[in-house]
Amino acid sequence: MLAAATSLTPARAQSADKPVVIARDMDLTSLDISRALCDTCQIYFSSVYDRLVDLSPDNRSVVPMLAKEWTISDDQKTITFTLDPNAKFSDGSPVEAKDVKWTFDRMKNIKGGMAYLLDGVESVEAPDEKTVVIKLTAANSEFVGSLTAPYAGILNSDVVAENGGDAGSDAATKDTAEQWLSTNSAGAGPYVLAGYSPDHELRLKRNENYWGKKPEVAEFVFLQTKDAVSQTQLLENGSADIAMQVDPTTAKNITNQDIVIRTEPSFNMVYVALSPGAKNLPRKLDLKIRESIASAIDYDGIIDLTVDGKGKRMSSPVPNGFPGGGVGEPIPYDVEKAKALMAEAGAADGFSLNATYPNVNQYGVDYTLMMQKIQQDLAEINITLDLQPVEFSVWRERVNGDGIPLTAVFFAPDYYGTSQYAQYFAMMEGTVWYNRAGGKSDPSIANAEEPKLLAEALASSGEKSEELFTKLAENLAKDRVILPILSPDAVFVSRKNVTGLRFSACCNMVLSDIKLQ
Repeated sequence: MLAAATSLTPARAQSADKPVVIARDMDLTSLDISRALCDTCQIYFSSVYDRLVDLSPDNRSVVPMLAKEWTISDDQKTITFTLDPNAKFSDGSPVEAKDVKWTFDRMKNIKGGMAYLLDGVESVEAPDEKTVVIKLTAANSEFVGSLTAPYAGILNSDVVAENGGDAGSDAATKDTAEQWLSTNSAGAGPYVLAGYSPDHELRLKRNENYWGKKPEVAEFVFLQTKDAVSQTQLLENGSADIAMQVDPTTAKNITNQDIVIRTEPSFNMVYVALSPGAKNLPRKLDLKIRESIASAIDYDGIIDLTVDGKGKRMSSPVPNGFPGGGVGEPIPYDVEKAKALMAEAGAADGFSLNATYPNVNQYGVDYTLMMQKIQQDLAEINITLDLQPVEFSVWRERVNGDGIPLTAVFFAPDYYGTSQYAQYFAMMEGTVWYNRAGGKSDPSIANAEEPKLLAEALASSGEKSEELFTKLAENLAKDRVILPILSPDAVFVSRKNVTGLRFSACCNMVLSDIKLQ
């Protein structure tokens, strides 16, 4: 891996025609936009596939992208988009309404990745080449905002269909385009795929046919680099320009005058999750046990240990700054309360739990270090954690299979909006974590209030919507299935000639903003 990078000397970064190298522990699950779900995916898809709409740099406003304008019906159930006549794919062909319909139909029918974004879509129609009409089954005030998610990028339907793509009702079994999309891209974004070697590197080059503002950097190379120390070494010796997962503790030891370190609050979340319905549990993880586990974790100690204090507590899985987020107090660290709850639950003598987790360093958090601290914390209430670090792909298979009694993972928003947190974390039928928590085998974890609050919040606006999202966030917290540990600050570490780095609530890092001085 390093041998491939050593030819990229410090001098090469002085020209915008040379690659900008990004050191990152890549979590890519697929390069197929309808099947993938990961942080690196956000950066890749938002660079290669333009969406109907984009998120403004302030992370609050929805702005035009492929759609130059849109209208919403009074009942908030019909949205009509008008495509920009100048929009074109990387092969020069125009972006048409049929491409939008085909892309969304494919995503919905493949039922992978972020398909839940379209759960409330009744139909997508293309009455003419530049008009897209989306009808919803219920009012959804956040729907347009959800289309800023990188996974809502629009595919060149003719090209992908020629290479195995299928958008029909049986696309989950008939579509075979994933392999082709691992070596080719078919979007309308500022970059195109130039090469991908799993577990080694991902290369993007500028789309010379880009219909929008031409990005300054001609090529990006993502180098698979597992840990913060290795990423820092690549920066130090000039083999990389940007390191994406340097933790604050490592960053503060950097003395090289050619390296710049900047931090800012993020909307990212590191969390522990419990699975009351996992198979082969030693005892039932009822609400008292879950409350006890939540109370026994030394959150502030973890923040100090893992990110040198550069992170914030969260009162619920909804991040601070999102509608309904940041309201109320985070759960207190209270070992005596935790012990009392264990006794009330008849579990004072304790038990052992499997704790399989992805062996990653994400947002500057070393997961093994964090889990070792949690292991020590829970030992105080006689819960023994059997720590099992595994590769992310192995973790995903296990958590979506029999379930994992106690695990830890991360979440980055895909757009600015709270409904995604309910659709992902709520204890209600169909969500990712209701399934992972074993809702089918333990339906007692279902929260009947959450689907009602979500529907009411999406049918409302203004203060009323904010009030309902706050109640929804409180319910997500009270479930004690998702335990937010911290929201780490975003740490940007780069060579000093790199500018334009910013954190995006939809897209992680926006490559087209990056410039070289």
